[in-house]
Amino acid sequence: IVSGLQALDAAIPILSEEDPPAWEVRQHWQRYWLVDPLDGTREFIAGNNEFTINIALMENNVCMGAVIYVPYFEKLYIAGRDAGSYVKEHVAPDSGAEYTYDEIVTGWTRLPLESQAVRPHPRLRVAVSRSHQTPETAEHIARLREAHPDLEIVEQGSSYKFCLLAEGRVDYYVRTTHTYEWDTAAGELILAEAGGRTRTLPDDGVLRYNEKDLRNPWFVCRSKYCKI
Repeated sequence: IVSGLQALDAAIPILSEEDPPAWEVRQHWQRYWLVDPLDGTREFIAGNNEFTINIALMENNVCMGAVIYVPYFEKLYIAGRDAGSYVKEHVAPDSGAEYTYDEIVTGWTRLPLESQAVRPHPRLRVAVSRSHQTPETAEHIARLREAHPDLEIVEQGSSYKFCLLAEGRVDYYVRTTHTYEWDTAAGELILAEAGGRTRTLPDDGVLRYNEKDLRNPWFVCRSKYCKI
């Protein structure tokens, strides 16, 4: 991934989970790549295939372009700020693959999906992490149940939860354990360009990037179709 990004423009630095530069090195960056080469490590080790590759292009600490690849499902999610969010299917894992822009955009589908199989859901569908749940997660869902007693829980690993929200297959996602900037930047833009939104807990703020501490606060996400 690093060599591929450097081949595009060697002058753009990379902030990755694998080797994050010190704050003193990156604090004045105006443009950089934010990369998680394997999001959902526990799921990968468990062999349940719920893992992703996240790549975000950041400008002035705002995500301008995003890609999430889900190898097991052969799905590639792509978003550009003010340019929409899309999914391309049947993209098989291939270490030697090279695609032109025209090849990528041919046959992709605009998000959110419009089929009745996706919306509206008869019950509120709430995504939670498969491996990272806390008492605060349970308390948050208990409050949701007061208004939506028949809500459905969808356990899912990795940033694929953002993709399910962007598609409209789930309505709501709550996270009350630590995540890092490389876990959320690409997914947040893909969701936003599909009409959804991400807000921090408990202050209803926005996620900020290239902070001195790379850990995110807790947050909730809503799909375009979520009414709560």
